[in-house]
Amino acid sequence: MEQLRGLDMPDGVARIYFEGHLPRLARTLTLVPRSQSSGRILELGCYMQITPFLSKWRGYSDVRGAYEGPLGRTDQRVASVRGQRVEIPVDLFDAERDRFPYDDGHFETVLACELIEHLLRDPMHFLMECGRVLQEGGRLLLTTPNASSLTSVARALHGYENPQVYSLYHRPRADAPAEFPHVREYTPFELQDALQAGGFAIESLFTEPIAGFEGHRAMWNFLERSGYNNSLRGEQIYCVAVKRSNLPVTRYPRFLYSD
Repeated sequence: MEQLRGLDMPDGVARIYFEGHLPRLARTLTLVPRSQSSGRILELGCYMQITPFLSKWRGYSDVRGAYEGPLGRTDQRVASVRGQRVEIPVDLFDAERDRFPYDDGHFETVLACELIEHLLRDPMHFLMECGRVLQEGGRLLLTTPNASSLTSVARALHGYENPQVYSLYHRPRADAPAEFPHVREYTPFELQDALQAGGFAIESLFTEPIAGFEGHRAMWNFLERSGYNNSLRGEQIYCVAVKRSNLPVTRYPRFLYSD
């Protein structure tokens, strides 16, 4: 975590986000597999917060980012780590509609951190494109809030707050990029089902608590006493999935799409 604090950031919205999410960012970086083949890695929804560390810490020689924007445009984005300049190409496209602008099997690893919960139209298009651009045996690292966390259960039972871990809209600000609310948060089992429908094998899937939600920990004992599953109840989901071309693909899984 201290290494991440070496990222030079101006005061403002980005720094507030970075400081608030630092434990998750550090945990995510520990889960990025070290480069073993092509050296190519893609970070979808790139905020340039862990991106500068993917080369030095994980041995990737070709680091690219992607973000929402007009297909065909690439921005050069810059970060600074303890005064050292790091420049990353960031490709713009719509991850739910566009064919990602990369060849089949191009990347060794794809990161999709805190992204799937924002998708409005077609999350399976997104997951299947992640699979298409991954090499066989390549890994997708995905993180997202947990819709069935202890916090979500407690909120649903009390009835005063929305059960989603994060359900707020953003106030429009002239000095900040557009922000997208959480459209749909997933349970760990739903996320597993969606990834398997997209042709992935689950390598690891676990949850961890988020600081600030400790008041709901007693719900774990309540679930156990009441005969409910009490596993995978942290507020944050982490998942590493492996592309396997021999696995079946379901384009529109019934738990996720209506007819």
